[in-house]
Amino acid sequence: MMLKIKTYANLCRIPLSLFAAASAATGYALGPHPSPVQAFATAASVFLLACGSSALNQFQERDLDARMARTRRRPLPSGALTPRHALGVSIALLASGLAGLAATRTIQTAALGFVAIGWYNGLYTFLKKRTALAFLPGAIVGMIPPAIGWTAAGGSLLDPRLAVISLLFFLWQIPHVWLLLLQYGDEYEQAGLPSLARWLNKNQIARLALIWIIAVATASLALPLVIKANALAIYAALIPAAAWLAFSSFKLIGVDQGLAAQAVFRRVNAYILLVMCTLCLGPVIPSLQ
Repeated sequence: MMLKIKTYANLCRIPLSLFAAASAATGYALGPHPSPVQAFATAASVFLLACGSSALNQFQERDLDARMARTRRRPLPSGALTPRHALGVSIALLASGLAGLAATRTIQTAALGFVAIGWYNGLYTFLKKRTALAFLPGAIVGMIPPAIGWTAAGGSLLDPRLAVISLLFFLWQIPHVWLLLLQYGDEYEQAGLPSLARWLNKNQIARLALIWIIAVATASLALPLVIKANALAIYAALIPAAAWLAFSSFKLIGVDQGLAAQAVFRRVNAYILLVMCTLCLGPVIPSLQ
């Protein structure tokens, strides 16, 4: 039983899907007319959508996953699930997620769900096999969940505040690319994927990762300027955390860059989780004073 649960969790990439749901909840909490019940429903719908999109992606890339040590233990290349079964699971999850978003009765919200699927499972998956720069349009996918939450809370897609919020989640995607290249760049090339590791050495990749991580930490400090919250309290939490993230990431400029990349990867995710929690709590801080 536990093995089956683990298999489906790997198919849906639960940690990644939870981050997508959390970013949707953050966008919702910062929207004009948030409601706790609707926030949960929106986040749950995005979670199902992300799970389905991940399952569909693994169906699409099952042959590619079988050629890389990092991914060959996934459910499809390992034989734990058949492609037909995985496709059925993905369709069920995607349909459930889209139905949940449609229940918000906000056309923009439901439309963004379709856009997310088309962008990730269509455009990004297509470009990934053809250009080493596919991560740039791919990172746009990270901007969609907070936009889904924002519109579900009655916000407009044209609101400049949403642009600032979504920009942070776009920037957050980029360091992951460099950190994964430091660890698995050789595998990408061996699998036949276009990889920047072909043109950049590990020292150059490490410096690029550091620059983007500092960009993420810096961009996050602009958020209190555009949201209705106790900016002083949010800065009290974010400034020390941003400094910790930036300075601890200098370990990438060292000897064992692969090992350092693993630790920094976890710190980048921990930092964005802290940012999301702080932003969600920010609007209620004044009422607690």
